[in-house]
Amino acid sequence: MAKSDLSFGIHAVTTLLERHPKRVQGLLVQKGRQDQRMRRLLDLAKQRHITVEVMERSELDRLVDGVHQGIVARVEPNRAQNETFLETLLEGLEESAFLLVLDGVTDPHNLGACLRTADAAGAHAVIAPKDKAAPLNATAVKVACGAAESVPYITVTNLARTLKHLQACGIWITGTAGEAEQWLADSNLTGPMALVMGAEGSGMRRLTRESCDQLVKIPMAGEVSSLNVSVAAGVCLFEAVRQRSK
Repeated sequence: MAKSDLSFGIHAVTTLLERHPKRVQGLLVQKGRQDQRMRRLLDLAKQRHITVEVMERSELDRLVDGVHQGIVARVEPNRAQNETFLETLLEGLEESAFLLVLDGVTDPHNLGACLRTADAAGAHAVIAPKDKAAPLNATAVKVACGAAESVPYITVTNLARTLKHLQACGIWITGTAGEAEQWLADSNLTGPMALVMGAEGSGMRRLTRESCDQLVKIPMAGEVSSLNVSVAAGVCLFEAVRQRSK
């Protein structure tokens, strides 16, 4: 079975059992793991009538790349959504759209961290191009700590075209760039909006940048020139949360 068909870690698997039990095809549990968190998880699996197989830790280690915490779930693939899903999402919103867009972020660890941050900030979805984007694999799901099950990950064929469509829907596009003249705290992040984060180092692509309504930058006082993309996304998203909660 491909690693993309596995989810691992106590929190990620518990979230799956709570929110999407029909996707869970079976659990692989480390022999001897009997702590309270594991017992709660196994009780949940029993309630959902999900089969459990006990394995040695070494066998679980061979199955996944990462810290599995003694639990691995066989799951139906958590596939990224598409443009049609985005349309349905926007039409169904009863509040101002709040979206995170990732342009060129290819590391699954960063994707997982961005999903987790987006969930914490209350974003409605994370959007990325189909090409040159991190896959929603087991690593991303594990790092997301359950957020991959609550925040839709939408991949689109043409990101610049999607941004133009969002603008036509009344959504303000804010891009982040180190050379921007406007500070993050001085920008308007209220109302329907999409925050665009570029890849570390190269930043946003030219067409993505040209599609933005405004560019903002984060104050940097130290020696480093940029933040990890998930950290930068957190700073920007929660500045938006601050402004939107006034």
